[in-house]
Amino acid sequence: MIKYRLACKNCNLNFDSWFASSNEYDRLKKKKLLNCHNCNSANVQKTIMAPQLINSKSKIDKKVNLERYNKVKKTIIGYQKFIKDNLKYVGDNFVYEARSIHYNSKKKSKGIYGSASKEDLKELKEEGIDVQMIPWIDEKDN
Repeated sequence: MIKYRLACKNCNLNFDSWFASSNEYDRLKKKKLLNCHNCNSANVQKTIMAPQLINSKSKIDKKVNLERYNKVKKTIIGYQKFIKDNLKYVGDNFVYEARSIHYNSKKKSKGIYGSASKEDLKELKEEGIDVQMIPWIDEKDN
């Protein structure tokens, strides 16, 4: 099926019509079976139309975005594995532990990780404590 935008040259009416194929349009036009439904004139012709194409670029873009997402996710999971293997998890006590390590020079730590709010991280940085926030993917989301 193909849809054409038709124009009546007699009454200037534009309307859409469906045809089985472009050959079918040509056959009906040749037999003068195309009429304007407003004035019944046979002086009807196709107008210039842009074809409606399926945009394969959007499918490619979605695939590329999914590949990027998976690559970033894989990188984050790799960082998480490194952190879990090399740092001590302190959970919600992160702020307390970070200050304790920073202000107590006798306390040695191989490094810690845990949870803190953005406000807490800002305060730690203002105190001169080196902290970083990284995205974290829960294992249930992996």
